Amino acid sequence: MKNETYETIIFFHILPFSGEAKNKPIISIFFGLIYLIAVLVNFSIITAICLEVQLHKPMYLFICNLSVIDIFYTSVTVPKLLHILLSGNHIVSFSQCYTQLYFFIAVATAEEILLFIMAYDRYVAICIPLHYHQILRRRNCILITFGIWAAAFLNSLLLVSSTLNMTSCHSNIIHQTFCDFKSLTRIICTGTTMFFVIIGIEMLTLSSVPVLGTCVSYVNIFLVIFKMKSKESRRKAFSTCSSHVTVMSIYYGACLSGYVIPPYSHFLDVTFNVVYANIVPMINPIIYSLQNANIQSALMRFIKEMFFLKINFHSNG
Repeated sequence: MKNETYETIIFFHILPFSGEAKNKPIISIFFGLIYLIAVLVNFSIITAICLEVQLHKPMYLFICNLSVIDIFYTSVTVPKLLHILLSGNHIVSFSQCYTQLYFFIAVATAEEILLFIMAYDRYVAICIPLHYHQILRRRNCILITFGIWAAAFLNSLLLVSSTLNMTSCHSNIIHQTFCDFKSLTRIICTGTTMFFVIIGIEMLTLSSVPVLGTCVSYVNIFLVIFKMKSKESRRKAFSTCSSHVTVMSIYYGACLSGYVIPPYSHFLDVTFNVVYANIVPMINPIIYSLQNANIQSALMRFIKEMFFLKINFHSNG
């Protein structure tokens, strides 16, 4: 990104909470706790699923991938934000900003596609259960996982490359907790045509299509569930979908709200960005662990094993 007004400027100023200097220690502790909880809980989910052989199934593989994405989500944004808050140095170089933007778009794209794949997994399990193991066999799940990450990184590369031709002439101050493309588009004045064309195509293919696919999947799922004669069967079917529906609703609700907020609503803009970029990755594994008995039991076994290992280590020491 070039700067027509100040040719020597090669950095951005990130001002997430302007005028709140006295509250920065509290804000730093808040984001530090969010990051710590998100990493620990998601890592516990990943470890429990990997260690529990009974959970080596497509649904849990996708939940494991979601936890990986959520760890990356917070790791892309929070450490740099904490550095800014604690050091008082709000300067971020163009290369740092682009790198953060690249990985953030990548994990956001991966989550959008994965949420659709998880909806499709539930559709196959409930609507065509006899073909479940054939459609979502191990090889196909590995290919799907690889395809998700490949599409995410390629899409991010395309979007970030398109921003290199844009020109900044209004300001180099970003009023946000991290470098995101919405904030960047507010400080540019030329070179945006190709960028917005690519954004439109990206939103149509990698945002709208997964959302519509998810909606179609759940319409068919609910139609099948309502036709079930057994209340117990309906309850089990709903329980397998409830956690995913909850996660998807929170994620898309916060994400869409963050990007339709008018430019003058700075506080709401930052708040919604914090919710979907930091809070949602922390609560995703909590939602799945609260609503899935298999994950609960696996986590309990993992915690007990860690506890006993710690006791044996101290006793032997």
